[in-house]
Amino acid sequence: MKTRIFNIICAICLVCGFMACDDNNVSDLRLEGDCMVEAISLDNYEGIIDLASRTIQVRLPEVYETSAMTVTALNISDGAECNVRQGEKLNMEAAKVLHVTNGDTYLDWTISVLHDEARITHFVLNDIYTGTIDQEAKTITVYVPAAVGITSLVPTITYSQNATITPASGVAQDFSSPVTYKVTNNSAESTYTVTVIAIDKPKALFVGSAATMNDLDPEAKEACQWMMSNVSGSLYASFADLRSGTIDLSECKVIWWHWHVDGGVDGHDVFVAKATDALDTKNELRQFYENGGSMLLTRYAVNLPSFIGVTGDDEWTTPNNCWGQDEASAELCGGPWTFRIYDGQNDHPLYQGLIAGDNPQEVYCTDAGYHITNSTSQYHIGTDWGGYDNHAAWEARTGGRILGVGGDGAVVAWEYLPHDGKGGIICIGSGCYDWYSYTFEAGYVENFHKNISIMTKNAFNYLMK
Repeated sequence: MKTRIFNIICAICLVCGFMACDDNNVSDLRLEGDCMVEAISLDNYEGIIDLASRTIQVRLPEVYETSAMTVTALNISDGAECNVRQGEKLNMEAAKVLHVTNGDTYLDWTISVLHDEARITHFVLNDIYTGTIDQEAKTITVYVPAAVGITSLVPTITYSQNATITPASGVAQDFSSPVTYKVTNNSAESTYTVTVIAIDKPKALFVGSAATMNDLDPEAKEACQWMMSNVSGSLYASFADLRSGTIDLSECKVIWWHWHVDGGVDGHDVFVAKATDALDTKNELRQFYENGGSMLLTRYAVNLPSFIGVTGDDEWTTPNNCWGQDEASAELCGGPWTFRIYDGQNDHPLYQGLIAGDNPQEVYCTDAGYHITNSTSQYHIGTDWGGYDNHAAWEARTGGRILGVGGDGAVVAWEYLPHDGKGGIICIGSGCYDWYSYTFEAGYVENFHKNISIMTKNAFNYLMK
């Protein structure tokens, strides 16, 4: 029986072998055709073809509409077909795939456009002093302390991909007069004028533990760069600079400390443990305040007044309800975040000119698509815990005046009025007060978030009087 089965199997294999060798039984697959894109142009701008990556890039002027570009030329391999045809209009706001077939073979090619941008995106002198760039006016302004000689400063410049710049980055320049930099990128060309202003006696300071503004965390850096662009005569200084006396504060009106810590600063003891650099400088800060200097303290920096004598000798008048998230995992805003203007404070200078929402009693601070750490340093009000039974009890104990509250009545914005020759202080500890989003969701449009800069500008105008 086994022998018979074996013989049958052998017979079947022999027949199959004869069939395989039959010259009339050949494959119908056509695999010999090429699928190359040999040339393509969009609106008569020729594409640059990279055979290795099968990509095509079309270089365009810096400002050029790409939503309906015409395929003005298309050459592909003999006998091949493409899903895109000459004369067709393409929306090139995103890359497109060209599917080229020839018989039973095919290749996909990716075509995209690249604008010939000629921009300077970052400008820093001696790796310390960052310039403020006005892209519309093509100007760059850099503020440096007067003690820094400006006749030989070395710029480090970041500019558009594929561009060239003259004079070159890294080459020392004499900035005693404005210096022009020319950026060229294919069809695009821009000329920037760089002006360095040496400040002998700053009018305002942004302070932090970092040696330079570039070393600040992204949240504080964003705030500092805004100040340098919007508050005349302002500089960045480290706490070490204040302790060493290298900054002349004789004409300084306002010191701003905006302090972010991933994970938050929860209460008095944590502040003492993490704010060592600031507390090592508390004598200098207290002297500045007692000599009439004003302060803007935001986020976890609002703990400072209790340590420089603003609230008397009671250091335990620090905020009692604090938390925060990490910048890299910040919370997504599904809509505007707000805090409430405290009763009777609608006319306070801090709130003038804000972009209004549906509720005139609310300060609208963010927009949908913004990522926020919700870094909060506030005072819980109530008899349940915290030592502040009501708002009047808070004002009596701290000596402050309430400007804003959260939805549960927590004190999130307040001020200490100037008195007896001492300066004024505005504190904003609301989690809504946020400068930096590590990314933005699709469709994000900045509207209410502009209130952060409006409110901050109001604070400077108010405190510098």
